[in-house]
Amino acid sequence: MTGDKYEYWSRIITEQKASGQTARAFCRERVIGVHSFYHWRIRLRTSEPAQFALLETVASSAPGCALELMLGNGERLRIGNGVDAATLQLVLHTVRR
Repeated sequence: MTGDKYEYWSRIITEQKASGQTARAFCRERVIGVHSFYHWRIRLRTSEPAQFALLETVASSAPGCALELMLGNGERLRIGNGVDAATLQLVLHTVRR
């Protein structure tokens, strides 16, 4: 991946996120191929380095709570025993932003 293309698409994808528009509307307005946009969004997402956090395990006092995450802003995210993997992945993806 060349640096110029990487920088261009990274900027375009950042602008789309900040615009609040759907990807299709954003691309249509700027005459950008929507398929190219999605291709690069996936490509850039998979090329980002993985980020890790140190976790300290502590027993949760909340009933039915299998896992409790203390977020950087001091809030707690409690995850119940029955949560499915797709929902947990969506929540963690949202929290990281």
